[in-house]
Amino acid sequence: MKVLVTGGAGYIGSIVGALLIKAGHDVTVLDDVSTGHAENVPDGATFVQGRIQDAANVLDNSFDGVLHFAAKSLVGESVAKPDLYWRNNVAGTLDLLDALRKHGIKRIVFSSTAATYGAPETMPITETTPPQPTNPYGASKLAVDQMLTGEAAAYDLAAVSLRYFNVAGAFERYGEKHDPETHLIPNLLEVAAGTRESAQLFGTDYPTPDGTAVRDYLHVVDLADAHLRALEAAKPGQHLICNLGTGTGYSVREVLDAVRKVTGHPIPVVESPRRAGDPPSLVASNERAREVLGWVPERDLDAMVADAWAFRQKGSTA
Repeated sequence: MKVLVTGGAGYIGSIVGALLIKAGHDVTVLDDVSTGHAENVPDGATFVQGRIQDAANVLDNSFDGVLHFAAKSLVGESVAKPDLYWRNNVAGTLDLLDALRKHGIKRIVFSSTAATYGAPETMPITETTPPQPTNPYGASKLAVDQMLTGEAAAYDLAAVSLRYFNVAGAFERYGEKHDPETHLIPNLLEVAAGTRESAQLFGTDYPTPDGTAVRDYLHVVDLADAHLRALEAAKPGQHLICNLGTGTGYSVREVLDAVRKVTGHPIPVVESPRRAGDPPSLVASNERAREVLGWVPERDLDAMVADAWAFRQKGSTA
C-alpha cells in the first residue's frame, strides 16, 4: 500500500513508519517537527515538512490510506491551552478527513488514547466502558473518534481507532526524545545515566498489591504491529475501536525494579504524596484486539526497559 503517516517524525509514528517500510509499503511522512525530529523520519520514506492542514496538498488518489499520529499530547498543556488542542487535534483532523474525501482515500488508522475513558473505577477497561475524559487532550481525541464514526457511516470510510496507555521501548535508531519528558521509564533511565540524582515516586498507599499506582505498558514495537494489522483489517463503512493493553499492567515499583535490574543502577527514590487526580489503576482489556486483529503483545517490561536503555546509551555517546 501507499500510505501517508502524519506525525511520522515522532516517537511512535517513526517506528510505525519504519515497520511499514520493512513490510513493503510505500510511506510518505507529513510532520511539522514541532515536537518530532526530522532525523527520525524512517529511511526510505518520502518526507514532507508541514502541518496536518497541508495534507490536501500531499495526498492524491494514488494513496491507499493514512495512519494519523499528528496530535498535541501533553495533558497539562491541554488544560492550560485548550484552544491549541481543539485547533490541532480536532480541526486539523477534520481538514485531514476533508482531504481524504477529496482524493477518494477510504482507509485511516487513528492513534487514539485511553485518556478518552478518564478514570473509570472498573478494570480492565473495555471498549464499552463509557468515555469520560478529564482533560482537553482526552476530549479532543474522543471528538476525533466520534468524527470517524460519522465519516465511516456517511462516506463508507474504513476507520480504526487504537486506544492505548503507556508506550515504552525503542526500535533500532528510533526511540523517545520528548521535551519535556513526562514518561516514567525514560525519566528513570535519566537517573541511571547520571543526569538526574533521583526519581520521584508519587503515592505509596494506593489500594494495589504494592501500594503504588498500576499502569498498562506496551512495547512500542508491539504497538506498531497493531497499527499495521489495523491498516489491513479496516473495513469500508465501519469504525473499529480497539484498546491495546496487557490486561494486567505494571506497578510503579515493578517498573523501578525492572530499571534497576536492566541498568544495574540503584535508582534512588524520593517518596511523595499522591498527585491529585491520579487513579490507582488504569489497565486495558485487549480481548477485542486479539479477536479482530489477531494481535497479542509479545514483549514484556524487561524488554521495554532494555531497549529504551540501549537507545538512551547510544544517544548519550553519539
